Amino acid sequence: MFEEEIDIKKTKINVSLWVKFFGYLSNYKLHLIGLLVIMIVVGFIEATFPFLTKYAIDNFVVPRTFDNFEIFLIIFGTLVVVQSLNTYLLMILAGRIENGMTYDIRNQAYNKLQSLPLSFFDSTQTGFVMARILSDVQKISGVLSWNIVDSVWGISSMSFILVYLLILNWKMALFVLCAIPVIFVVSMYFQKRILSQYRKVRKINSEITGSFNEGIMGAKTAKILSVEDMMISDFKVQTNGMRLASIRGAVLSAVYTPIVVSIGSIVTAVLLVYGGKNAYIGTVSFGTLAAFISYSIQFFEPVREIARIIADIVAAQAAAERVLDLLEKESEGGNEGGKSQSYIDTKINAKENNQRIEGNVIFDDVSFRYSKGDWVLRNFNLKVEKGQTIAIVGETGAGKSTIVNLIGRFYEPTEGTIYIDGVDFRKIPLATLRRSMGYVLQTPHLFNGTIEDNIRYGNLDATRDEIIAAAKLVNAHDFITNLENGYETNVGEGGSKLSTGQRQLISLARVVVSNPRIIILDEATSSIDAYTEHLIQDAIHKVLYGRTSFVIAHRLSTIRNANRILVLENGKILEDGTHEELMKLKGHYHRLYIRQFVYDKEEKLLSDIE
Repeated sequence: MFEEEIDIKKTKINVSLWVKFFGYLSNYKLHLIGLLVIMIVVGFIEATFPFLTKYAIDNFVVPRTFDNFEIFLIIFGTLVVVQSLNTYLLMILAGRIENGMTYDIRNQAYNKLQSLPLSFFDSTQTGFVMARILSDVQKISGVLSWNIVDSVWGISSMSFILVYLLILNWKMALFVLCAIPVIFVVSMYFQKRILSQYRKVRKINSEITGSFNEGIMGAKTAKILSVEDMMISDFKVQTNGMRLASIRGAVLSAVYTPIVVSIGSIVTAVLLVYGGKNAYIGTVSFGTLAAFISYSIQFFEPVREIARIIADIVAAQAAAERVLDLLEKESEGGNEGGKSQSYIDTKINAKENNQRIEGNVIFDDVSFRYSKGDWVLRNFNLKVEKGQTIAIVGETGAGKSTIVNLIGRFYEPTEGTIYIDGVDFRKIPLATLRRSMGYVLQTPHLFNGTIEDNIRYGNLDATRDEIIAAAKLVNAHDFITNLENGYETNVGEGGSKLSTGQRQLISLARVVVSNPRIIILDEATSSIDAYTEHLIQDAIHKVLYGRTSFVIAHRLSTIRNANRILVLENGKILEDGTHEELMKLKGHYHRLYIRQFVYDKEEKLLSDIE
């Protein structure tokens, strides 16, 4: 699970967190520089307009003259045109930065997901990951891009306004300056509370996304069990929790802004009283008074914007923490020196590495447990020579799948070492190791695309002829050519348009085209009809020839020809031998085989009666 994960009691803005995300702006330096220059010019021009108004009142309105008025109009009109052009450019540049950052962060997040170990996906809901890659990343990009615009505009505008105020009347400027510390204190007070609420909102949002995903994936099961009402009720509880947390956060943000506005209004009122008296006695011109009133209102607009930016950053920090948590997850694998080594990182090196795995596998005193759970394997030892077929049987939880997952380095041994061809498998690049292995799972996964594309995933350089040859070898060619579009048939999401047996045959073809030295079959013939099982068994016999293979067997009749059969119980080998040797022992394997033999006979008899 994500560190949910983040302690919601921490309410300070994490500067170092945002600095890490500013690194994504390095790809848009020219856009950013252009944007900063434009926003400084925008701030200067906005601060200049009230000064021009003061000039117009003191030089045209009060003396009732239009001398040099044309020059004034030209200057004023030019500033209006430049300001309009600046607004157009800043919208384009900020939009490109936002979309570009969203693209970059999502790409990096997706790449990170490809390099994470299997344990991450075992312990993390899909919805939590989706929420981070979609909504959280979008929020971060929006905050960084558009808030840069508003921040630079606000700071430059306030700076130029203060310069004009000090030029016009430094005593009246002090009234404006005195309001800044008050606003700062108010901002710090609300920052903590807003961040706390929005952390809750982002957490619940992830849970809701997870519920959506679970509801879609488990729709059929929910209907079978008739638990739709319960799921709707649970979902309402989640959405109601998010609604309440969102309202609290929105209320705090909504209260925050009016307070800042009120402080600005008080300053304006004080300036109006003080400046009005001075204008009446003639120590301040009417133009200066008008400029100060305009500046006092205009000055607090960027202050309000900066206040809003702080609120947005506080609200987005919860999203930023979650995305960064994903991006900084440790990639799978690691060298003996402890340096992380992901599949992606080693891919290029693996292509240059001519190391060829033969298939000798040794488990040397290997122990393993998931996280802080019970030991699944304890001091496990096994030596497999290349070309051998090792069948693994045992009750659920005996450690069968753990053994094959360790071989593929989807998990690291908690203790002990696994050697492949006499080399510590942690020293073998992951890409080399994985490319030398072929997996056929009980429930095979196909990617949305054509049958040809799915077979080619085993070897991206495979030609059409090689794909067809692989399909023929595993007895898949006939059913493929009988489909309307043949090898161009779309299999649907997860292979939903094909039967389990057909998906299994395509998975076998995918293994064949990759030409691995080690093959792992995880109950590949369960949950299919007898005819398809016959096709798959025939295909497996061809595929396994000459290769080291590990077969997790559900039907014991399918492993009679294995070189060795291991009977596991609680992570230990109870029996080890050929089918004939284990049957002579009349031990655990003998009992399992006889029990299943009787069961199969009963099933056949009942089916014949029907």
